[in-house]
Amino acid sequence: MREKVQAALEQVRPALMADGGDVELVDVEDGIVKVKLTGACGGCPMATMTLKGGIERVLKEQVPEVREVVSV
Repeated sequence: MREKVQAALEQVRPALMADGGDVELVDVEDGIVKVKLTGACGGCPMATMTLKGGIERVLKEQVPEVREVVSV
């Protein structure tokens, strides 16, 4: 499952990098994906929206086993 999640993150990474940010996979456990937003995304006021509306949505579409994505 970790490999599937990493592949899905590669799809959203270019959009984040275009805004000066990035996402790092920290852990995958029991359907919970833990990520760290870095660069400009780390301190952005829209980070929660990006996490839930963007990253989590794509991961759930690509990897149905994903239940939630959280930032650590």
